[in-house]
Amino acid sequence: MQTTFLQLAQTYSADMIGWRRHLHAHPELSYQEFETAAFVQEKLHQLGIATSKMANTGVIGCIEGKNPDKKTIALRADMDALPIQEENDLPFRSVKEGIMHACGHDVHTSCLLGAARILQETRSQWEGTVKLIFQPGEEKNPGGASLLIKEGVLTNPAPQAIVALHVSTTLETGTFSFRSGKVMASADELYITIKGKGGHAASPHLTIDPILISAQLITALQQLISRHNDPFNPTVLSITSIKGGTTTNVIPDQVKLMGTFRAMNEAWRFKAHQLIRELTEQLVTSMGGEALLHIDIGYPCVHNDEKLHAQVVPLAAALVGDQNISETELRMGAEDFGYYAQQLPACFFRLGILNRSLGNTHGVHTARFMVDEAAIAHGAAMMAWLGARLTP
Repeated sequence: MQTTFLQLAQTYSADMIGWRRHLHAHPELSYQEFETAAFVQEKLHQLGIATSKMANTGVIGCIEGKNPDKKTIALRADMDALPIQEENDLPFRSVKEGIMHACGHDVHTSCLLGAARILQETRSQWEGTVKLIFQPGEEKNPGGASLLIKEGVLTNPAPQAIVALHVSTTLETGTFSFRSGKVMASADELYITIKGKGGHAASPHLTIDPILISAQLITALQQLISRHNDPFNPTVLSITSIKGGTTTNVIPDQVKLMGTFRAMNEAWRFKAHQLIRELTEQLVTSMGGEALLHIDIGYPCVHNDEKLHAQVVPLAAALVGDQNISETELRMGAEDFGYYAQQLPACFFRLGILNRSLGNTHGVHTARFMVDEAAIAHGAAMMAWLGARLTP
C-alpha cells in the first residue's frame, strides 16, 4: 500500500498544486470561508464523497473502506487566511486586498483534498471510515474547532483518533516531524485598563499617574511568572501594547495595556490567571488607581496522545523512511487543534515545505511567506496513509 499511496500522490500532484493556487489567490478570513467551502464541496462531490456543512463554513465528509464500522479516523485541515497584504510576486498571488494565506492553510486544505482522492480510490484496500474535517476559523477566537465540537463533529460517526498537519518553514520538503505529549502552548489574551487621575506633568503630586502604575505592573507581572512558575514549565507573558497620553506635559487619566499569556500546563494556566488578577488589582489599588482586567480565554495547549504517537511514527517511517522523520520542537505558538486533543487521542505533526533554492525562507504570518508546492503531494500521501492504517 505504501507504494500505491505515494504513486497516487505524485499522479495527482499537479491537480493538488492547482487547487492550492486557486485557494491562495482567493483567501478568506476566519468564519468567512464561503467560497473556500463551496470549492471544497465541489471537489469532494466530484470524487463521489457526500458532504455536510457545520459551523456555517465547515465542510464534513466521510469515506468508507471495508468494514466501515471497525474504526473511524478523523483527518482535519483548516481553511482560513490572515489579514496580511501579500508581497510575493506570483501569478497566483492573492487577489483580495489585505488578505493572504500566510500560514499555509491553503496547503493544508489541498493536502486533505488530495488525501480524500487517494482514500476514495483505494477504499477497497483498507478498513474502517475516514472522516474529513475542513475547518473554519483556526486563526481567531473562539476557534473553529470549538464550534465544530459543539455542533457534534466528533459524533455520527465518532472518531477514535484525529490527525492534522501544519506546514513547517524549518523542515526540508519531503520530511516530517512528530512529537509525543505537549507540543504547542495555550494562548490567552490580556486586556488591562489602569485608571488614575490626570493632570499637569509638572505637578505629579496632584495626580495618580497611570503611566507610572503601568510600568510597575508590567515589571511585577514578569516577576510573578518567574517566581511562581516551575522554571521547567514553559510559560510566556508578554505585554505587547501600551496606550496612554498624547503630549509631553500632561499626565493622562488612563493607560490601556494588551498582551498574551501562554502555557504548556492547563492547571498552571488557570492558576496563573488568578495570580494575574490578584496582582493587578492589589498593585494598582495600592498606588491609588483602579484596574479593569479582562482575560480572553483562548486555545488550550496541544497535547499529542502518547499511545497514538507510538503508532504514528513507525507508520510514517514505513511510508517515507526513518531518515525523513524527526522530532518536533516545543513551540509557544497556539493552535485550536488543542480542543480536539482534549476530546480524543490526537496527533498534530509538521510537514516540511522548505526548499532554499526557491527562496522560500520567510516565516509564517509574514507578507513574503511561500511554500515549496512539491510538499503538497507528500502531505496528502501521509494524511491518507495515517487515515487508512491507524488502528487506535
